[in-house]
Amino acid sequence: MALVVSNNVSNLLRREADIALRMVRPDQASLIAKRIGHIGIQACAHRDYLERRGLPKQIQDLLAHDLIAGDQNREVDLGFEAQGFSVEDLHFAVRSDDLIAQWAAVKAGSGIGFVPDYLVRNEPAVKPVLPLLDMPQFPVWLTVHRELQTSARIRAVYDFLASQVPLCLQSTP
Repeated sequence: MALVVSNNVSNLLRREADIALRMVRPDQASLIAKRIGHIGIQACAHRDYLERRGLPKQIQDLLAHDLIAGDQNREVDLGFEAQGFSVEDLHFAVRSDDLIAQWAAVKAGSGIGFVPDYLVRNEPAVKPVLPLLDMPQFPVWLTVHRELQTSARIRAVYDFLASQVPLCLQSTP
């Protein structure tokens, strides 16, 4: 069995993966999907960055900060635009569609990032900012090809993920 970790959506119908954790519900009838939780997003920064640059008190304060966000994934840009801000007014210290790279940049003190809340609560040096900011929550779907339910090996992994991933996603430790 291979473990593929990627932000790309693997095609289960073409057997690019046997099991997938996704933020979108698949619409293919031959796939079985079970919603096992959600991921909340949180604005945060390393305490060293906040000591250097100050704590933003309102959303417009972010215009004076270095930001860490996606590149091709423009959800942060769209969030700012929905609040009436132009993306041209934002300063991005790091743009990457790789969550691990974004998280590393936040932990290195490079700016304010928008990352899953489960990461923030497990890193004491990273502090939430603007806790009242309306941030999206994404459903987590555990997805498997229908005929693979008969495989004991796949079923064991599926059951393990179904029981353990929700524990990792809980908003309180």
